[in-house]
Amino acid sequence: MKKKLIFCTLILLLSTCLFTKTFAQETKPIVVLVKYKTLPGKEKEALTALKALVEKVKKEPYYIGIDIHVDQQDENNILLYEQWSNEDYYKGAHMQTEQLQQFIKDSRAFLGGAPDISFWKKAS
Repeated sequence: MKKKLIFCTLILLLSTCLFTKTFAQETKPIVVLVKYKTLPGKEKEALTALKALVEKVKKEPYYIGIDIHVDQQDENNILLYEQWSNEDYYKGAHMQTEQLQQFIKDSRAFLGGAPDISFWKKAS
């Protein structure tokens, strides 16, 4: 009985180590820079909508943080600095979320076009 318990414990530890290693390999941290240009006079509306979106996005898996920045020289320029712990999630499931799809539809009223999105990884 004691040997069986030791064997089961070893199997459990080995499984946990393999799962942790696999999970770590699958998660690829990413920084996303999203640059928006608002329509003239729609800066406040855009910021309000973005802040509301971020509040919903905070509940998503792999979310680390999002900071919203406004260009000091031109308030029509808005930059989102996003951090995610999984690039695949961001590019896949996140982009299909109901809140993001709704924001895309609603943003036609205050944004001057599609955002400029760039992806960054930590230098090794």
